[in-house]
Amino acid sequence: MNSNKKSPSILEINGLTVKMAGFTLVDQVTFNIREREKFIIVGPNGAGKSTIIKAISQSIPYSGEILYKGEDVAKMQKNQIARNIGVLAQHHSVNYSFTVEEIVELGRFSYRKDKLMIKEEKEIIQEALEMTGMIEKRKQSVLTLSGGEIQRTFLAQLFAQNPNILILDEPTNYLDIQYQEQMFRVIEEWITSKNKAVLAVVHDLSLASYFGSEFLLMNQGKAVSRGRKEEVMIPEQLNLVYEMNVGSWLHYLYKHWEKYL
Repeated sequence: MNSNKKSPSILEINGLTVKMAGFTLVDQVTFNIREREKFIIVGPNGAGKSTIIKAISQSIPYSGEILYKGEDVAKMQKNQIARNIGVLAQHHSVNYSFTVEEIVELGRFSYRKDKLMIKEEKEIIQEALEMTGMIEKRKQSVLTLSGGEIQRTFLAQLFAQNPNILILDEPTNYLDIQYQEQMFRVIEEWITSKNKAVLAVVHDLSLASYFGSEFLLMNQGKAVSRGRKEEVMIPEQLNLVYEMNVGSWLHYLYKHWEKYL
C-alpha cells in the first residue's frame, strides 16, 4: 500500500456544488487530499477546475462541505485560514509600486503581533525569496517585473505564509521553462520535507503527469475520474473528455526532440 494512503487527510471536499446565474459550474464533486500528496486537477476549459479553487478559498458561494483537518473552512477565522491554506491565483492585479520584498512580507501578515520585523520573520522571507529565485530583485518595484517574475514573487509570498496546503491555479503561467522546472522541484521538496500537500490546476497534461501523485479529471463540472496516474491519465478517458486523440497530439508536439534525447 502506498504511504500516502496512510497519511491523514488535510483537505476533504464532500459534494461540492457551485451554481451561478442558473448554471451549475461544479456538480457534486468529492475528493480528499492527504499529507505529502501532489493532487492535480485536469480537464478542458469550462470543466470547473478553477471554480473548485475559488470555492476552497471562500471567494464564491457553494454548497457541500470543505473541511480542513475535519474543521469546516466556512466557519474558520480568516487569519486561521491564511495560516493553513495558501492560494496562488492564476492572475495578479498589480497596480501599486511595492517592492518584491514588501509583497513577500505580506505573506506573514496573519502571524504579526506587532509592527516590528523580528529575526525569525526576516529569515523566513529571505528563504522564500531564495527558493523562488527572486532574491536579487528583492528591492525592485513589482511594476517593473515580467509576468513570470510577478508569478514567482507571489509564490514567494505563499512560501512565506507557510500554509499546510498550497492551492495553485495554473502555477506555471508566464514562466520560462527553467522556472517551470524550478517551481515544481521546489514545491515538491517543500511538501515532502514538511508533511504538507499541494492542490494544483495544471493545463499542460505533460507537466501534470510528471508532477502529480493523485489526479482528478473534470469535465463540464463533473468528476470523470479520480485516482493515481495509471487510473486517470489514460487515453480512453482523456480522449473522451478532450474530444481528440490526446496521445497522438502530444507525440506530434514533442517528436522533434526525440533525436536529441
